[in-house]
Amino acid sequence: MSSTPTQKTAHVKAADVEERWLLFDASKHTLGRMAARIATSLIGKDRPTYTPSEHGNTHVVVINSAQAKMTGTKGDDKEYQHYSGYPGGRKVVPASRIREVRPNDMVTLAVRRMLPKNRLGHRMLKNLTVYPTAEHPHSAQQPVIVEEL
Repeated sequence: MSSTPTQKTAHVKAADVEERWLLFDASKHTLGRMAARIATSLIGKDRPTYTPSEHGNTHVVVINSAQAKMTGTKGDDKEYQHYSGYPGGRKVVPASRIREVRPNDMVTLAVRRMLPKNRLGHRMLKNLTVYPTAEHPHSAQQPVIVEEL
């Protein structure tokens, strides 16, 4: 009888994975495509050490969120809605208004909706930092600028 070699799957802890910092410029990327790339990086699926039960130990910084690109007529037509829990409490806000008042929320919501809907996804979202202008205080971490998606 020949014995087949056993293959072992390693469970890599988040503490054992090297920490990395990524920098996205929202004025150069389309919002949805950028959010998909950010979510993949936060989950850790772009690394060979991906483990579903651990976060990817990636920190993402997004700058220029006020100039995030949207294709087609989404800038005028897209609406964000939330519900207060009371009868008649559904609020609908156009994307143009969100861009003026809270530009960071457009990027944060796009990424949040692409992350797992559990405690791990909430922890991953804490590693996302969004700024409306090009200035950010994370230069000491030397984030890698992501050019192409």
